[in-house]
Amino acid sequence: MDLAGEPNSLISAVASSSSSSVSSIDTSLDCDSPRGGDVDHELLNHTAVPSSSSVSVSSSSSASVQRVLSLIRSEDLGSRLFAAREIRRLTKTSHRCRRHFSQAVEPLVSMLRFDSPESHHEAALLALLNLAVKDEKNKVSIIEAGALEPIINFLQSNSPTLQEYASASLLTLSASASNKPIIGANGVIPLLVKVIKHGSPQAKADAVMALSNLSTLSDNLSMILATKPLSPILNLLISSKKSSKTSEKCCSLIESLMVSGEEPRSGLISNEGGVLAVVEVLENGSLQAREHAVGVLLTLCQSDRSKYREPILREGVIPGLLELTVQGTSKSRIKAQRLLCLLRDSESPRSEVQPDTIENIVSSLISHIDGDDQSGKAKKMLAEMVQVSMEKSLRHLQERASTLVRP
Repeated sequence: MDLAGEPNSLISAVASSSSSSVSSIDTSLDCDSPRGGDVDHELLNHTAVPSSSSVSVSSSSSASVQRVLSLIRSEDLGSRLFAAREIRRLTKTSHRCRRHFSQAVEPLVSMLRFDSPESHHEAALLALLNLAVKDEKNKVSIIEAGALEPIINFLQSNSPTLQEYASASLLTLSASASNKPIIGANGVIPLLVKVIKHGSPQAKADAVMALSNLSTLSDNLSMILATKPLSPILNLLISSKKSSKTSEKCCSLIESLMVSGEEPRSGLISNEGGVLAVVEVLENGSLQAREHAVGVLLTLCQSDRSKYREPILREGVIPGLLELTVQGTSKSRIKAQRLLCLLRDSESPRSEVQPDTIENIVSSLISHIDGDDQSGKAKKMLAEMVQVSMEKSLRHLQERASTLVRP
């Protein structure tokens, strides 16, 4: 599935698309590659194309499509390279062209297998990447044609460029529900974790989003947990812009890890800057990212309140939680209220927080916050929260009154 808000990358956006805990991940949030195969530098080099193959394809007309398809099936390597680059160019933003060139999937995959120059592999990968973006049939066809094996090899390549394109390809292909079990069963998950540890910044971002896509399948999630990926994911989160899609997917995976056992929970606390990074996402992330972030902290506190309450409070979480209680998603608001309840001094159990007690709970928390800045910010947020709550109540009363007076 497709979504928006993707990270900046070396490859420009193919299209603007509209866009996860073990129990809350929704496959509708799966990432398709934001980049496609359109690179910043122009790959086309017409001087490298044999003169007999130098054709200009400027439209998706039937004759032009057939000419490119003929070239991509040619035995001449130069002709195939030119055709791959033309397919990449023509399918950059056109879904119709992606459908027209679906027949090119098999010859493009065969280009990945040849012991040919890196430029040929790059051109084929980029063409396949553009064919797969926002096209479920092409995603499935690419895997069925045998592209996974060479893509896995490129993922382990010493070439940073090929590794980046392979990571982007897996990000796109893993957005298909049909491909998830196949990709997971072929040993991709440990390799993606390795890329998150040692890859380029862009390869890391695409790898973590591919892992997030794969994690929606329970078998894949078990394999992800077995690789113990918390530390590299946390390091990526710490270094990433907290409002980015990368941070959102990092928090999604961390939330899944938190419910898997005590080891990752202790790891989050012991990793310097780990809890703070999650709190920063809670404050500055996208709505979905903030939902995952508060889920991470709530799971921590619910698992062992006496152990994790102080480390969470120490990072100044209260202002962000206050904001979430009135401005977050419905799930975020509930989670924020529950976490506020757990963070207060009293350990008396409460099944749910009553709206008229939130202010009292927060007031109690504020009195135990160290530092004038945090306390002042929390008090200001509390006042704003009360004001918003009063405004909502007033609007509700006005709406009811206008309904009652209608004839």
